[in-house]
Amino acid sequence: MVEAAMECFHERGFNGTGIQDIARTAGVPKGSVYNHFDSKEALAAEVMDRYAVSRKMEMLRDETLAPVPRIRAHFEYLAADLERFSFERGCMFGNFGMELSNQSAMIRGKVDTGLRLWTSAVTEVLEEARAEGALATALTPDQLGRFLVNAWGGAVLRAKVAGSRAPVDGFFEVFDSLVA
Repeated sequence: MVEAAMECFHERGFNGTGIQDIARTAGVPKGSVYNHFDSKEALAAEVMDRYAVSRKMEMLRDETLAPVPRIRAHFEYLAADLERFSFERGCMFGNFGMELSNQSAMIRGKVDTGLRLWTSAVTEVLEEARAEGALATALTPDQLGRFLVNAWGGAVLRAKVAGSRAPVDGFFEVFDSLVA
């Protein structure tokens, strides 16, 4: 059911998705949703928890790749996922953050936590890259990690608006200039 909700929310947003949509996608009666979750907001919170760990974090922990190629592969994977949906879906962190941050403190907190976890994972790999001398910037790994996650969010938003990969390619141009 959570996977069905994730699919619906990612495609139509929180406010554009009804419980009936989720139930239909999951192939269950509408009442089944409320057997597992007190509210649509509680279901969305669970979706955010899962989305935060489904962002291919294991790619960032794969030490068989050097740090810089590992980070690039992570973002390339995310770019391919955006492209698979013709840039229409964007990122659920960004989508939920924009749609619900003034509407739900619970979801705002979940989005913030997810972004912090992601930034921390990117920063850890950047610390490895710095130790190997693979960063071409004076920025600290923490500064660069925050910048990359924030810049990715902006590039995804622009790609969604433009329906084009060009903003994502711009992200990679800057990424490549920051690493040796």
